[in-house]
Amino acid sequence: MDVAAMNRFFAVLAVAADLGVVVIVVGLVAGPRLPLLDELVWWVRDRALALAAVVATVCTLGSVYYSEVAHFVPCRLCWFQRIAMYPLVVILGVAAVRRDEGARLPAAILAGGGLGVSVWHWIVQQWPTLESDSCSALVRCSIPYVKEWGLITIPWMAGSGFALILAVLATTRVLNESPSPDPGSAGSVPPEEALVP
Repeated sequence: MDVAAMNRFFAVLAVAADLGVVVIVVGLVAGPRLPLLDELVWWVRDRALALAAVVATVCTLGSVYYSEVAHFVPCRLCWFQRIAMYPLVVILGVAAVRRDEGARLPAAILAGGGLGVSVWHWIVQQWPTLESDSCSALVRCSIPYVKEWGLITIPWMAGSGFALILAVLATTRVLNESPSPDPGSAGSVPPEEALVP
């Protein structure tokens, strides 16, 4: 595939990740009031570490594609995002294999920091006057290599990955204390209420 086709592919993945974040957040907020979303969020929760590891791996492969195949030289802010994303592949991958819930906090810290850098980088690309001297004159942070649909740049793609990782990990935190929903009990009366005369 040529670079233009890969740009479109990665942009579609970013939009899918953004939609995934919205679905998870709405499912967490609405809870049992939207049974289908509730079941989906529980499905994600049961596979959270593995799903987050897959997202981190896809983002890392995209990053490697852009630097090694498309020959886009990463700017300083790109490197900070890579510093946050690359370890997530190992942390979340090992945690998924070992079923180690303790990896959620370090993974969330890395993903949160990476998301912050991604958002700032995207803003700098939209308003280049905000770029500081911290970026190299040779590889400017304000110049986007990719701009799909006039909006989605590489920092947007990375930010979408970080946001999806955070949303997936949030399902384990928010739902950790609650029992898994029974698919056949949507709309049924809770046992406590059934006993009240």
